[in-house]
Order: sequence, then structure tokens, then C-alpha cells
Amino acid sequence: QTISRLCRSFEYSQKHAVLVPAAALGVGGVLLYWLRSGHKRKTIDMGDGWWGSSESPLKGKEDKSIRPFRIETSDKEIEDLHRRLDQFRFTPHVEGAAFHYGFNSTYLQKVVAYWRNQFDWRKQVEVLNKYPHFHTTIEGIDVHFIHVKPSYVPHGRAVQPLLMVHGWPGSFYEFYKIIPLLTEPAKHGLNEGDVVFEVICPSIPGYGFSEAPHQKEFDSIAAARIFHKLMNRLGFKEYYLQGGDWGSLITTNMAQMLPQSVKGLHLNLIFVTKQSLGRMICIMLGAYVPWLIGLSREDVRRFYPFMQKNVYDVLRESGYLHIQATKPDTAGCGLNDSPVGLAAYILEKFSTWTDNSFLHKDDGGLESKYTLDELLTNVMIYWVTSSIVSSMRFYKENVSKDPHLTAHSRVGVYVPTGIAAFPQEIVHTPHIWAKDVYKNIITFSYMPRGGHFAAFEEPKLLAQDIMQFVRKVEQL
Repeated sequence: QTISRLCRSFEYSQKHAVLVPAAALGVGGVLLYWLRSGHKRKTIDMGDGWWGSSESPLKGKEDKSIRPFRIETSDKEIEDLHRRLDQFRFTPHVEGAAFHYGFNSTYLQKVVAYWRNQFDWRKQVEVLNKYPHFHTTIEGIDVHFIHVKPSYVPHGRAVQPLLMVHGWPGSFYEFYKIIPLLTEPAKHGLNEGDVVFEVICPSIPGYGFSEAPHQKEFDSIAAARIFHKLMNRLGFKEYYLQGGDWGSLITTNMAQMLPQSVKGLHLNLIFVTKQSLGRMICIMLGAYVPWLIGLSREDVRRFYPFMQKNVYDVLRESGYLHIQATKPDTAGCGLNDSPVGLAAYILEKFSTWTDNSFLHKDDGGLESKYTLDELLTNVMIYWVTSSIVSSMRFYKENVSKDPHLTAHSRVGVYVPTGIAAFPQEIVHTPHIWAKDVYKNIITFSYMPRGGHFAAFEEPKLLAQDIMQFVRKVEQL
């Protein structure tokens, strides 16, 4: 009997000798699958869309040709502008107003006089046409872009495609000063050796010479998808992205949507919407023990006093946002009818968003960083295309949703990322907070000067930072 029990015990242990490893293998496999699926990075679903004025055509019927385009003007267009400028109704400002109440009306008279008597739109049209312009139809609307290639590429050097996306109230014209620095760096004292770009600058649909969406809900994700389709249509499989303002959100969405196509993402403004009790505690501690929560000295300098810089200053500068995120067509119709109203509305942003202290100047400091020809050319892009209303609608389509419920707030950015933090930007996001969204920051630069319109105001600084970032990515 003892021998019998020993035999059964041996058989039992033999079975378990097979079962235990099998069970372990099974559990291990499930665990491995769970770990791998848990670490699978989320992306934004690319989806599809149709923004034309009628029902979408059958698949494959859309005209995918890339058509050369030139900006043109006429006597009739210029005469209509002059007539409207001549009828400008002046409103006296209160004494000592500077730019505290908005655009100073005495200085506005000077701008209007220059616009009416000295500004040469025909000449500026030629300036705009110095780079090659194109149209192509994507998802039912004509998308405008410029595409600039280097005139000379040294032997053995790779040319990197770079998509640069503007914001509001800017345009593709913001990039005119930085394009030659990126496409021909050696000619402009930027002998960066191994980095040369071909630059593609589209107009966001509804801005400038890109057709406005005819359907509701054209948001940053729709723009991101259209720009991926544009780059694919141009024959690019991988490319770099750069953006500020809306361009920052659109290019971020592009990186979240098709990370395999994005070699690197460079931004000069970042949106981090996360709010929590922990974040509020960090804000309070940061004023006293910044090192404890990972803030640098420069972060502290730019971030505090917190209420002044992140609440009161932002409230003062964001009234337009509330209008545009709720009822853009109401205010927009007046701006679309009056060139002076349009100029005041747009150029006021080029004052205080360039430098907060320009509030105290009677001329808004506008001519200290830009020429009136440059500023009015940007205004004219909105005027001649009647695109101010459709550009304002982009806020309603994006801002009127709970940011915590949108797809892009729940998806991290894992592509190599470079951030150029300009000191006069409307809000500063510390490096430690940026990492909540951008998981692979390769460069984070505290820029020495400059504000919101970085490419327009400080093209050389921005170009150098883009090149430094791309060089590091290429060496990875």
C-alpha cells in the first residue's frame, strides 16, 4: 500500500511537473500581453472629413492635382479699399490711454493715413509672390500653401522637409523672413553645416487664400488630417513640423495622429490644459521652494507673480477669444466691412502679444519690431480674401468643447520635440509641466528675447533653435 501511494504521488508530481510550467507560461503570456497592450501608445484616429459646399463625391473622384497659384489685385480692389479708408470715422481716445483701452485712436489715424497714401499693395503683392504658391483640393476645399526649396544643396547633404503652420491673427506671410534662413542658411551667416530645409507653409482652411470650410466642426484635428494629406500628396513620407499659436495645436495633433510620419515637432508655444489639486499645490509651493517641484530660476522669473501673469494679464488679453469662441459671425461682420476696424482688431494683438510693456506706449510699440508695410500686408491678406469671419470661427470649433473630453488631451506626444520658450509669450509653460504632454523633449530653450509672433519678430533666433533641434534628432 505504501508502495502504491508512492507511485500515485510520483504520478501526481509528474503531472504537476508538466502543468506548473505550462501554467506559468500561460500566466506569463497573459501578463506580457497585458503589459504590451498597456504600453501601446494611443494615437488620434485619423478619420476622414468633407468640408465642401455640397455632398462629398464618390471615393477617388476628388481632383488631387497641385495647381500653381498667384496672388493678384486690381484697380477696383484698391479703389474700394481707398474709398472705405476715406470714410473712416475717428473716435477720440481718453487722455493717457496709450494702448490700455485697445488700439490708440490717434495712432490709428497715422496708420490709416499711411495705408491710404503710402502703402503700395501692388508692390506687396509682388513681395508675396516671390515664393511659389499652390492650391490643391483636399476634403472638398482648396488648400493654399507655399513650397520653397533650397536653390543650392551641397553634395551629400540631406534636405529636410519642414511644414510650418501659422496661427491667428497671422498668416503664411509670418514666415517670409525665416524661410531664406532655413533654405539657404550659409548665405545668411547660419552655416549650420548639416541642416538644410525645404519649407511648406499652408494657410489654415478659412484663413487667407485657403477656402473656408462650408460645414460645421472644422477643428484642429481636421486641419491636422488635411495637412498630413497635403504632405503625402507632395510625396513626403516623413517630415518635421513647426508651429506657434493654432499652428502649435495643429502640429501637435499631427504628431499624435501619425507619429510614424513625424520626424520631429518644434513649437514656440505649448498648450497644457491639465488642472488638478496637485498642480495648484505646485503653483503655491513654486513661489517659495521652486526646486522642490522642478522649476528653474527662469521658470520662476517668467511665471510669478502667478495671479498677475497667469490670470489678470491673460484675462486682459483674451476678450477676443470669448467672442470668437461663442458668436464669431456677429463681431466678424463689422470687421469684414471696415478695413480700419479690421486693422485695429488685428494690429492690437501685434502690439501686446509682442511685448506686454507696449501697453504703455501711445503707438503700441508696433514700429519698434515691425514695419507698417509688414503689418498692413498681413491685414490685407485677411481683407482681400474676406477671411476674418471664417478665421474667427476656428475658435468656436476648438474652444467651445471641454478640453478634458477632446481626444488630443488624452494622447501623449512621443515624437522628438523641441520647445522654444520666448520670454514675452502670453503664457509660460515650465519644462516640468510640458513633459506631461510632450514625453520626448529633446531641446527646451529659454529664448533671450521675443514674443508670440516669433518667426515674424525674431526669425534668426527661431531658425537657429529649429536647426539645433533637428541636428540633435538626426544624431539620435
